[in-house]
Amino acid sequence: MTKTLLAALCVGATLSAWGATDQASPAARGEYIARAGDCIACHTVKGGQPFAGGLPLATPIGMIYSTNITPDATTGIGSYSFEAFEKAVRRGIRKDGATLYPAMPFPSYARITDDDMHALYAYFMTGVKAVNQPNRDVDIPWPLSMRSPLASWRWLFAPDKTGPSPVTTDDPVLQRGAYLVEGLGHCGTCHTPRAISLQEKALTNAEGDEFLSGGAPIEGWIAKDLRGSPVTGLGRWSEQDIVQFLKSGRNEHTAVFGGMSEVVDHSLQHLTDADLTAIARYLKTVPPRAGEATVAGNDDGGVTRKLHDLLPDSLGARVYADSCMACHRSNGAGYAQTFPSLAGNTVLNDPAADSVIKIVLTGYTVPATKTAVTEYTMPGFGWRLADDEVAAVVTFVRQSWGNTGKVVTAEEVASVRKTVAPEDMQAPNMSVHDGAVQKRFSK
Repeated sequence: MTKTLLAALCVGATLSAWGATDQASPAARGEYIARAGDCIACHTVKGGQPFAGGLPLATPIGMIYSTNITPDATTGIGSYSFEAFEKAVRRGIRKDGATLYPAMPFPSYARITDDDMHALYAYFMTGVKAVNQPNRDVDIPWPLSMRSPLASWRWLFAPDKTGPSPVTTDDPVLQRGAYLVEGLGHCGTCHTPRAISLQEKALTNAEGDEFLSGGAPIEGWIAKDLRGSPVTGLGRWSEQDIVQFLKSGRNEHTAVFGGMSEVVDHSLQHLTDADLTAIARYLKTVPPRAGEATVAGNDDGGVTRKLHDLLPDSLGARVYADSCMACHRSNGAGYAQTFPSLAGNTVLNDPAADSVIKIVLTGYTVPATKTAVTEYTMPGFGWRLADDEVAAVVTFVRQSWGNTGKVVTAEEVASVRKTVAPEDMQAPNMSVHDGAVQKRFSK
């Protein structure tokens, strides 16, 4: 069977992957595409009207605010023709000809198909409620706020052609997975490191092994390595493990946190099993970066026995026994689908420990989803643990049960703590201004 015929069959299979029928309206298909592209995440303020914009997005050059993409004719995109809509989404060019800031992932959206673009347009023009909400100006100092240099950035770093990447496989499932990961789902926007000029170092796996190798902190959270490393990536996850995580926000290895929680909530849990399988199968074809360790540690080092016998032999072990062991257990295995395993958790092996530090300081709630209807909350300990104690326990879990993470210092904890609002670290049912609490746990 030729690649051309396979590609044609893929297009025909797209609707069945969406769980739609041949009679599904363009707007209905567009709603699914908008889900897959997670448009709502950036274009909706918490508690605000869907797609009305105004969400603050921190960038290295200052704060920008997402735009109103409802069909309101004066403050939204109601006056956009399809051609203007397509230019904005796939090419990063506004209706007035100015270039969008690359917080809009148009380098990835350039790969969206023409059919999907038409369906998206139909959805945003007829399936979204119009909201009259003016857009906010950026908070970027001049001359960095000038848009004219962005045209050069777009010319240098955004694809000059639109449509899916060239077919490199005869497997239609992998073709679909590549389309969702590299294009519509724009996974690399967060999970790929960026150069000093802010472009992603690779937009596809074919462009280099920096693709999906882990991103810089976003609001204090590290977007993890999605490549095949068993130490920091998805090497030890099966295809079904990935599907389960995308669908429910949890699996045998870990649980969702940070910005990925919103991706699961708004987007991934709503995709069909066929599309989630396509994403998972594609990710399993992405190898580790060249030179990365390909064997995970397995040596327990006697940690489990010492904790089980209540004989912790370090500050980190003592803090763990006091504050963590009831849920995550002496062997670090936690409880499947409830309290994530710390043993072999690749997040703990990441060179940057920001995410783990922040979770210890603030706690985190794993959200409920359609297939995992109960949410679970880990309490934060920033209100009662000093920086050296947090550093010690984070180092302990990063170096126990076969984990191979680096030592974390009190200075690193202090740096993360400065980015966290005091109310996010307060004691349960107590004010951060409670003098008794402050006195009891002061150093």
